[in-house]
Amino acid sequence: MKKSNYDKYPFIQIEENNHSCCEGWEEVLKTIGGKLDLLDKRLKILVIECYQGVDDNELRNKFQIGISHTFWIESTCAFLPENNIHKMVSPDVTEDRVFGYMTDLCLEDYFDKAKISQFQDSIKGTNEGTIIIYGPGASLLAPHHDVLVYADMPRWEIQMRMRRKEVNSLGLRNKCEDFSHLYKHGFFVDWRVLDRHKKTLINQWDFLLDSTIRLKPKLVKGKALLKALEKVTRQPFRVVPFFDPGPWGGQWMKEVYDLDRSEINYAWGFDCVPEENSLLLGFGEIKIEIPAINLVFNQPKALLGQKVYARFGDEFPIRFDFLDTMDGGNLSLQVHPLTEYIQQTFGMNYTQDESYYMLDVAEDAFVYLGLKDDVCPDKMIQELKEAQNTGVFHADRHVKKWPVKKHDHVSIPAGTVHCSGIGSMVLEISATPYIFTFKLWDWGRLGLDGKPRPINIEHGEKVIQWDRTATWVEKNALNLVEPLASGPGWSEERTGLNELEFIETRRHWFKNIVNHDTNGTVNVLNLVQGEEAIVESPNGDFEPFVVHYAETFIIPASVGTYTIRPYGNALGSTCATIKAYVRT
Repeated sequence: MKKSNYDKYPFIQIEENNHSCCEGWEEVLKTIGGKLDLLDKRLKILVIECYQGVDDNELRNKFQIGISHTFWIESTCAFLPENNIHKMVSPDVTEDRVFGYMTDLCLEDYFDKAKISQFQDSIKGTNEGTIIIYGPGASLLAPHHDVLVYADMPRWEIQMRMRRKEVNSLGLRNKCEDFSHLYKHGFFVDWRVLDRHKKTLINQWDFLLDSTIRLKPKLVKGKALLKALEKVTRQPFRVVPFFDPGPWGGQWMKEVYDLDRSEINYAWGFDCVPEENSLLLGFGEIKIEIPAINLVFNQPKALLGQKVYARFGDEFPIRFDFLDTMDGGNLSLQVHPLTEYIQQTFGMNYTQDESYYMLDVAEDAFVYLGLKDDVCPDKMIQELKEAQNTGVFHADRHVKKWPVKKHDHVSIPAGTVHCSGIGSMVLEISATPYIFTFKLWDWGRLGLDGKPRPINIEHGEKVIQWDRTATWVEKNALNLVEPLASGPGWSEERTGLNELEFIETRRHWFKNIVNHDTNGTVNVLNLVQGEEAIVESPNGDFEPFVVHYAETFIIPASVGTYTIRPYGNALGSTCATIKAYVRT
């Protein structure tokens, strides 16, 4: 295994001092209180908007004690009764263990309009003092507030708190339910609802409160945060990766990325999934953690480019993540839905096309990809269903098995049966939808929780493309490398994603400087060979940016031209990057 100086906590330095930022409850409360004191008004209204997952007990306690107030109002007191909310969200949450439907609900739908009127009347009837309105949708109770604090929470931290039974679904008291249900509820309903509301407020924030680390809050001025997001889109950057064990997980990431050795394994590494990753922004020595999706919401055109934004809206359409089966096990045999199926069944706009880039492999590594040329669909489906009772399914009878080597790149357009085998370190380059995996067979094993993992044959059989056989795969999906250009000390090649997929991938091998251009669309890259490389602006538009082996980094569309060359210990050696962007 190749050791790496992989940075697990990348951050973007915004300011050299912390004049826009403070940390610790004493300073946080002093700063917010000072803002209120400057108001020349008899009646002052402080709104504290909350994303799911914030520690309400901590925040309530600190604000109630630390900010002098006349009235304290909880926004959730104006919510519909819990039974009504449950009925409202049930069609989108569904009874399925894994999948729901992307909700069209808005935060306003959770409120009892009569109760909102009562609260607003009580506010109008108050002539002096300070009113604090706290909770999700707090601004809806007082549209004409004086100070707005937004208490945000990164998705990964929300998931950790869900696993510890600390987080309820929006408007419900259900934190003791299984993590899988809470996550599904969040993915299909709560995060969509809260993000819609967040986008209406992001330009109005007086302060953003980062309470990711308990009892160590950090506060940044809203205007300073908006300037920071603008700055991020003018330079290369990385999001904060996170890693998770799984029943098939391996040991490669644990060693190469220097992760916690006490974990049983690491199956997934989420290195560029802005919907779930965080951004770390440096203000002096203080680092503010925010959901990376905030950048997409606030700066979609500069980040994504006009054409990508017109096509996908404020969504980041490219995902880079890691799948580690080194000394682990096979992934589940699986298939992803076609576009029409994912739209009609789950309300998702586009589907989960994928590809596997073999970052590293053990001897005899392989992938299952496509079906045998003589496959019998009815027989395969029958045996898959029987296997749920017998615990036996002979995948090799139906699915084609291919040997793979380091730096191979295989396409997996939706509808293609596939599975990464044991002994592989995969860099998965794919469309952003990331939970729409229909497991057909999981090798008879249990999840890390000791429970059977959900199998989705009823979905899978409806989307399997039975003509994606070995003959089709060899011609259309298996390591189709096409040389494109070369120069002194470098070469460029297309690595062959299928024409059905909207992502283009280019690999550059280089000992010297390589010129790149975003051409008006966001670029996502990974240094797949070499210890270090440096990204520079030919015009000096951004500070040189150093990346390390296996790190994923983002080049915003607005950057335009940039160069990459070996750096540090990599000088004199051959490096390689894989670059992905949306075909236009």
